[in-house]
Amino acid sequence: MEQQEIIDLVREAIWITIQLGTPVMMVGLLVGVTIALLQALTQVQEITLVFVPKILAIFIAIAIFLPSFVLTLIAFMERIADKIVGIG
Repeated sequence: MEQQEIIDLVREAIWITIQLGTPVMMVGLLVGVTIALLQALTQVQEITLVFVPKILAIFIAIAIFLPSFVLTLIAFMERIADKIVGIG
């Protein structure tokens, strides 16, 4: 494997990591901002109030997006395996 191919694989791995993390992080961000807005409007400043809904929303988002995550990772692994087979 050439150095440029390794750099391209690492670049692709980083991009896939960003693609897989973005939907879950956006759900967490939206839930966090919504709860923070509700806390500001109602003046309920309980710090632990944010964590349970955010954790539940993130778990639900992971469960919803998991099939597409798996397909993306399988396709990436197949490309890596093809490169490994090409070495031998």
